[in-house]
Amino acid sequence: MDIGTGLIGLAAAFSVGIATIAPALGQGNTAGKAMEAIARQPEAANEIRTSLIISLAFMEALTIYGLLIAFLLLGKIA
Repeated sequence: MDIGTGLIGLAAAFSVGIATIAPALGQGNTAGKAMEAIARQPEAANEIRTSLIISLAFMEALTIYGLLIAFLLLGKIA
């Protein structure tokens, strides 16, 4: 194993790790704020829930992009 292979593997690990941190924090914050909003205005729960699910899907897409980059980097090793 040469140094380039090791660096590509390290880059793949970092891409997944870094791409997971921000969306995880954002999802926790968003879910907490949505629960507060539903507690304050229960009659708006359906609209809040819909917005929450859409925003969580967009945040999850960021994590999937990081995973895709890691797979592409690992494909360079093989």
